Order: sequence, then structure tokens, then C-alpha cells
Amino acid sequence: MDFLFNINAQFYLAAYLIGGIPFGLLLAKFIAGVNVKESGSKSIGATNVLRVVKESNPALAKKLGAATLLLDALKGIAVLLVAIALDMPESTLWGVAVMAVVGHCFSPYLWFEGGKGIATGLGVLLVMLPIETLIGFVVWGVLAKTLKISSVSSLSGVLALLAASFFIHPDMAHAPVVIITIILFYKHIPNIVRLIKGEEKAVV
Repeated sequence: MDFLFNINAQFYLAAYLIGGIPFGLLLAKFIAGVNVKESGSKSIGATNVLRVVKESNPALAKKLGAATLLLDALKGIAVLLVAIALDMPESTLWGVAVMAVVGHCFSPYLWFEGGKGIATGLGVLLVMLPIETLIGFVVWGVLAKTLKISSVSSLSGVLALLAASFFIHPDMAHAPVVIITIILFYKHIPNIVRLIKGEEKAVV
């Protein structure tokens, strides 16, 4: 257990445990009285919170969806900012970023189930790669407005971010960004299957 006294390990564990907090599930359950794990896509993310709560309370759905999106992004950012304030090395920061996404997608509080990871992923990447993440946001925003299919706009934004990182920072170690991208695509496999079948629904 000596590794727990290693500051890097402590940050990784904190990122995983904080990243795993299912804000969407908690907000929907205690404010709207619905369980997002039993409805819609059964995801704990903002899109499913919006979809499920909208069935009973459209006005509240937008507020809870926005709150979920913000909190899911901030939980990864918070640990990163503490690590930056303590002048932790860049390798540790990237480890924190990856573990926050892992925590959200495979939450220890939900028997290692979780959300799709987009908000948490883009949150930590906004800190680590701000320009690339802003490019990803632009792609996401344009496709969200035009196609209105959450999975397509989200994954396209992630791919744009990844591609931009190779152009803007060709000499950096891209492994953490690739790992995060793989996790996000893995969690979206059901969406990708529905897209192929023409069954993925737009968010209206």
C-alpha cells in the first residue's frame, strides 16, 4: 500500500474517484425524481438527462442537462487545477486527465458503469490542449445545430480535436489524447451501431 503515499498515485486516485461522481444521475433523481439509468439510453450524461427529464418537465430538463454538462466537465478540471497549482509535472497532469475520464466512464459508484465521457473528456482537454479543444467545440457546435444528433457531433468534435493536436503540437506525446479518444469511442459503440442501422435519434 506504499504507493498510496506517492503524490502521483494520490492524484490519479482522486481524479478517478471525483471523475466517477454521477452528477447526472444524482441531479435527475433528487431534483426531477427520475432515474436516468432506467430510461432513455440509460446513460448518466447530459444528453440522456435532457431526454429523460424532458418527458415530464421540459423546462427543468434544459436546466438539469446544462448543470450535468457543466459539473461533468468541472470534476476533471478541478483535480487538474489543483495539480497545476502544486506544480506537478506534465506527465502527472496527463495521467490525471485520463483517470478523470476513466472514472466518469467506469464509475466506482455504479459498479464500473458510467457515462459516455464527452463532457469530462473535453473538460480536461480544455486545460491541457485549449486551442485544439476550442476547435473541437466549434465542430461540435456546428454539427449539433445542423444534424442535431448528439453522438455524431460529439465524436466529430473529438476527432477534430485529436487531428488538431497532431498539427499544432506535432512533437508532443499524443498517447494520452489517443487513449481518451479510444475510451470515448468505446463508450459510444451502441450509438455507432444505431447510426449504422439508421436508428440513432436526433435531440430536439
